[in-house]
Amino acid sequence: MITQSDFSLSGADGKLIIGDITFDDKNPNTPIVLFVHGFKGFKDWGAHNLVARYFASNGYRYIKFNLSHSGVPADNPIDVTDMETFANNTVSKELFDINAVLDFIEKAYGKGTEINLIGHSRGGGLAIIEASNDLRINKLITWSAISSFNSLWKKEQESEWKKTGKIFVVNARTKEQMPLNVTLLEDFEENDETFNILNASKRINIPWLIVQGDDDVNVPFEHAQKLADANPNSRLVKIEGANHVYGATQPYENETLPPLLFKVCEKCLVFLGGE
Repeated sequence: MITQSDFSLSGADGKLIIGDITFDDKNPNTPIVLFVHGFKGFKDWGAHNLVARYFASNGYRYIKFNLSHSGVPADNPIDVTDMETFANNTVSKELFDINAVLDFIEKAYGKGTEINLIGHSRGGGLAIIEASNDLRINKLITWSAISSFNSLWKKEQESEWKKTGKIFVVNARTKEQMPLNVTLLEDFEENDETFNILNASKRINIPWLIVQGDDDVNVPFEHAQKLADANPNSRLVKIEGANHVYGATQPYENETLPPLLFKVCEKCLVFLGGE
């Protein structure tokens, strides 16, 4: 029987990380897949719970969580509504959170447990940074990953951002203006070498599957090509006709995975099962 259990941890700045673990209770000692959501995303967005069930049905313990500054409140985790916390997010805080979850996994399941990391969009960039220097990661998968963090804003916004201390991004679904404090830019500039995704890509020495749709207007295919070019040992898979979220929507009310996302999951399963 597929079961889901919840957990919570202290994340960056003491903010709460809430997460869940999906597994087959008849087969508890399974390898782990840890999923990192993207910018404006969260663990229960769209078809994420169906993806978790897919992997749990195929022999994996699937762990997903909300980054502490995702802006999704723990008491109502169905959308990004805490704009003050969202505005205060930085890449450093997100990497802190990922490490906190990896520490939790190590304590809960032991040091020898196989951990496979999946990151989507900005979460893909985070996953690359993490996998480039964390020996706990066995295999890496990125979905629609960015190749640079500053691709998430326009260069010409930076001077105004520094002057006013804030810029706004639009939530395409809700049309809401979402604030980003200048601390995000300052953190990126202070750590530009550490946060260089393409340089980190060159250091990945574990199996790496790069998945990208060729109809992605959010993160164009050239990002995936840059990542693949930076690491010739990676494997690039193009999903024909797929958008940024492989056909999922928020909310997603079907009981089966979107066909293109199902194809992504199948390809990931083959990759994870390979030597």
